Amino acid sequence: MYKKIGKQVLDISFAFFGVLLLSPLLFFIILTLFLSNKGSGVFFTQTRVGRDARYFKVIKFKTMTDECDHQGVLLPDAERLTKIGRFIRSTSMDELPQLINVLKGDMALIGPRPLLVEYLTLYTKEQARRHDVRPGITGWAQIHGRNAISWDEKLKLDVWYVDHLSFPLDLKIFFLTIGKVVKKEGITKEGMATTEAFNGHN
Repeated sequence: MYKKIGKQVLDISFAFFGVLLLSPLLFFIILTLFLSNKGSGVFFTQTRVGRDARYFKVIKFKTMTDECDHQGVLLPDAERLTKIGRFIRSTSMDELPQLINVLKGDMALIGPRPLLVEYLTLYTKEQARRHDVRPGITGWAQIHGRNAISWDEKLKLDVWYVDHLSFPLDLKIFFLTIGKVVKKEGITKEGMATTEAFNGHN
């Protein structure tokens, strides 16, 4: 019952009240990013893969500028990541706009993170089972290392979550996520502004 109906009802309810309660913070972040992103915009959207491998647009706060080199090529992520953006990302506040994705039914509060479309053909049959549930803002892999663990470990944790999904597990992940955010653990691998790409052999 929880997996089929109760989870989404709770997700939408908590997302709705979350947006209301966090609206002052959201407004402040929007204003800060507007001033620091050098005209690059405040929101970042990207096509990701959701439940049953359906595509949707994930929404995040934009933490990098669109600055390019003299040849018009985007500078490396680490050079485009602003100081404000680095702080917002380190506290995971860049994920807050995904509450809108939850309200739309594209995502859940808890579940495997939605990944890039180009990864679809790289998964093994077992790894692809991560798409049996709606992707989440946080998940089992996020509280076990997030971007600091290998792709192989991360995808195994995603599939484990699919097989053990329950209300007590979601509650556990929710509270452990708060602890991870406070400690700023597992945001990126050392020396990288973003996690490395998945190539199917990690």
